[in-house]
Amino acid sequence: MTGLLLFALFVGLLLPLQAGINSQLRLYVGHPLWASLVSFTGGTLALVCLLALSRISLPPVGWFERVPWWQLTGGLLGALFVTSALMLAPRLGAATLVASVVAGQMVGSVVLDHYGIVGYPQHDLSVERIIGMLLVIVGVALIQYK
Repeated sequence: MTGLLLFALFVGLLLPLQAGINSQLRLYVGHPLWASLVSFTGGTLALVCLLALSRISLPPVGWFERVPWWQLTGGLLGALFVTSALMLAPRLGAATLVASVVAGQMVGSVVLDHYGIVGYPQHDLSVERIIGMLLVIVGVALIQYK
């Protein structure tokens, strides 16, 4: 479990870097949507290379007809996040952007866990979870309002 938490921490360390890189890319391509497309194209090419090198078999035939529509919205949500982050990063700064995103993720996560939505195991809302969520929100205020 410790290894997984450290890996999650490492991935979290990369998110403000990604937002900063993409917001700088925007200066060269001229628009947030173009910067997002370039970013996603790079990510797509990296995944294609990884799949080719790992020789993972193709998905089963007919998977697309069987998958629920909402399971195909992850890329749309990713594009929304990347585009929003690259537009907000220069205005908010890295700390405020990330703190705000984490606060939003915490509120959304508590709701998803409480109801066991989209495959998450169900975890009842508790006083401890509410306090933890409020502490994250207070953290945003402390970071933003110096």
